[in-house]
Amino acid sequence: MSFKHQNKLKIKDILRKIKQNSFIKRSFITLFLRIFGVVLLFGFTIFLTKSFSPKIIGQYDFVRSFLLAIGSICLLGFDQSILYFKGRLVNTSGIGELKNIYVKMVAMLFVTSLVVLVIILLIDKKFINNYFSDQEVYSILLKGAATLFFHGLFTLNTEVFRALEKIYVAELCRNILKYVPLIVGSILLFYWQKETYLVDVFLIGFVALSFISSVLVIIYFRNIVEQHINNKVEISPKEVFLKSYPIAISGMAIFLLLCFDIMFLKKYRNDETVAFYSVGVKLMTIVSVIIVTINTTVSAKIAEHFATRNIEELKKTVTKSVRLIFGITLPVVVMMCVLSAYILSFFGDQYIAAQKAFLILIIGQGICSAFGTAPIYLNMTGRQHIFQIILIVAVIINLLLNRFLIPVYGMTGAAIAFVSSSFFWNFVSAVIIYKKDKVKVFLS
Repeated sequence: MSFKHQNKLKIKDILRKIKQNSFIKRSFITLFLRIFGVVLLFGFTIFLTKSFSPKIIGQYDFVRSFLLAIGSICLLGFDQSILYFKGRLVNTSGIGELKNIYVKMVAMLFVTSLVVLVIILLIDKKFINNYFSDQEVYSILLKGAATLFFHGLFTLNTEVFRALEKIYVAELCRNILKYVPLIVGSILLFYWQKETYLVDVFLIGFVALSFISSVLVIIYFRNIVEQHINNKVEISPKEVFLKSYPIAISGMAIFLLLCFDIMFLKKYRNDETVAFYSVGVKLMTIVSVIIVTINTTVSAKIAEHFATRNIEELKKTVTKSVRLIFGITLPVVVMMCVLSAYILSFFGDQYIAAQKAFLILIIGQGICSAFGTAPIYLNMTGRQHIFQIILIVAVIINLLLNRFLIPVYGMTGAAIAFVSSSFFWNFVSAVIIYKKDKVKVFLS
C-alpha cells in the first residue's frame, strides 16, 4: 500500500471520528438543554402545586391536554414533515424551497385551526358541561380552541429552526422559552391573588411565543444563501398535505395516548386526581425527553441516508442512537424508582397518592426506551401510513383500557393503559422495520 493511499485512509478515519464526535456532542448539548428545561418545569410545578389549588392545576392540565391532542390535528404533521422535506431537499431543490413549504404549512394550519374553533362554537354548551359534570369546561375549551393557531405556529417554528440547523435555538424554544410566559404570569397571579386566571395566562403565552418565533424564522430565512441547483423541484401544497397528514394522524395518536387518561380521570374522578396523576406523567417526561432529544437530533440524517440509499450509514446512525438512548435512560429509571416517594413528596404530601401509577409509568417508559428510534424511523423513511395504522390500533387499545380500568382502578388503571399501548406500538414498529429494512431500531 502506497504512502499516499495510507494518508488518504488516515484522513478519512479522522473525518469519520470528527463526524461521530460531532453527533455525540450535539446530542449531549441538546440533552443538557432539555434536562435544564425539565428541571425548570419541575421547579415551576413544585411552586404551582404548593401555591395553587389542585382544582386549578387540574383545569390547567386539562386545557394543556386539549391543546396537545387537538393541536396535533390542526398541525397536520407539519412539525415532523418539515424535517422530512429538509432531508429530501438537501440534494435536489436546495434549502430555499423550504421557505415556500413553510408558507403553505402556515396557511393550512390557519384554516384547520379556524375549522376547530367554529366546531366548538357550534356545539351546545350544556352538552359539554353536563358530560364532564363541570360548568367551566366549555369556556375552557373555547379559549383553548381560540389559541390553537398560535400554539401550532410556535410548535411548527420550533421544528423549522431545527430544519435550518439552528438546533440550539430550537431547543431553547422547546424547553425554556416555552415556559417563560407561564412561569412569570403564574408568579404575578400568586402575588396578586388572581390564581383563577392561570388557564388564561397559559393560553395567552402562546400568542406571544408565536410572534417572537415567527420573527426569528423570517430573519433566518432571509439570511439563507441559496446555491444554484439545476434539478430544482417545487413542492405543491397537495404534496405537502399528502406527505404530512399521515404524520398528523400518527402525532395525534401519540397525543391521544397522553390525553385519554386525563379526559377519563376528569370524567370518572375529579380535577384533584387529574392534578396528582399529571405530576407523575410530567416526571415520566424526564425519560421520554432523552428518547425525543436523540431522535430529533438524528431524524433529518435518517431521512437523508434513506433517500440516498446509504444503508450502512443509516444502520450506524440508528445503532448509535439506540445505545445512547438506553445507556442514559437506564440509570435515570432506576434512580427515580428508588426515590419515587421522596420525589413525589416535593410537590406536597398529597401527591404521594400517585406513587403506584408513577412507578408503572416510569418502568414502562424505560422498557420502551430499548426500542430507540422506532418512534421516528417510519416517518423519516416515507412509511408514514404504516406508522399511522400501528398508532391507530394503539389508540384503540388505550381507549378501551382507559374506559374499563379507570372507573375501577383510577390512576393505576390509567398508567397500565398508557404503558400497554406504548409498548404495543414500539414493539410492532421495531418488528416491521427489521423485516422491511433489516435495520435494528431496538437494543441488541
